[in-house]
Amino acid sequence: PPRPPCGRGPRVDDMSTPEPLPRTPQAPAPPREFEFGDRDFRRVCDLIHRHAGISLGEGKRDMVYGRLSRRLRTLGLDSFRAYLDHLRDHEAEELQAFINALTTNLTAFFREPHHFERLQQELAAHAGARPIRMWTCAASTGEEPYSMAIAACEAFGTLTPPVRILATDIDTQVLATAARGVYRMERIDDLDPGLVRRYFLRGTGARAGYCMVRPQLRALMEFRPLNLLDARYDVGRDFSALFCRNVMIYFEKPTQRAILSRLVTHLAEDGLLYTGHSENYLHATDLIVPCGRTLYRRAPGAGA
Repeated sequence: PPRPPCGRGPRVDDMSTPEPLPRTPQAPAPPREFEFGDRDFRRVCDLIHRHAGISLGEGKRDMVYGRLSRRLRTLGLDSFRAYLDHLRDHEAEELQAFINALTTNLTAFFREPHHFERLQQELAAHAGARPIRMWTCAASTGEEPYSMAIAACEAFGTLTPPVRILATDIDTQVLATAARGVYRMERIDDLDPGLVRRYFLRGTGARAGYCMVRPQLRALMEFRPLNLLDARYDVGRDFSALFCRNVMIYFEKPTQRAILSRLVTHLAEDGLLYTGHSENYLHATDLIVPCGRTLYRRAPGAGA
């Protein structure tokens, strides 16, 4: 019998159009407790940028809603428009709470441990007679300044090392937590057991599950509110160590540069600026020069 022609496929009119797959219905987003429109979000962004220098992108909309909703409940308001109008009319009373709500305070004891290893080496090599001054300008809930204090105690082999630590932050609530020096036990789970024994007191009874830094560490501290957008910092000069870590990422480049130009005036001639691992200062080489892993010194002629 004759063979069928090779390569012949079905005619176009033989093809049937496949039925589209049914779409999985999307569950509607749950209704929000408070009305929060585009204009409200823009007003929040403008206010936090003006007062704290923080730049919020579109991806932060849900974060803004979640954090500020607590203020609306506290004040008995039913919309973000009403809250922002209240903030405008009662700025002196509400502005700090607004800033506190939107400030990110992620921190940990000995975060980026190479910094504290270097700090301990620098302190151990110190031969001056005057007390060593150190400053952390984003102290948050206190883990960073207390880590600095522990490094100093380890360097000098005493609970009363010749250091003074200034700990500042724009958020007054976290500063109050830092000044108390009380933390849940899980905050120190990853620390060396020897450090825990030497520098923390374990809570008992009603305070079980909590620990407190030893009073000798708190005696080395001064906690004070400070906004890095301020035109000047009334904190004194000649800091041997200045920690400004993981805060500049929230600022635009011009704001970063303005802050750095003020910070370097407070560094000692041989002082070190400790910065965050994700921060880049190639735009400020006339102000600071690298001298190690996320470490900088004041550039020649800067801060004079």
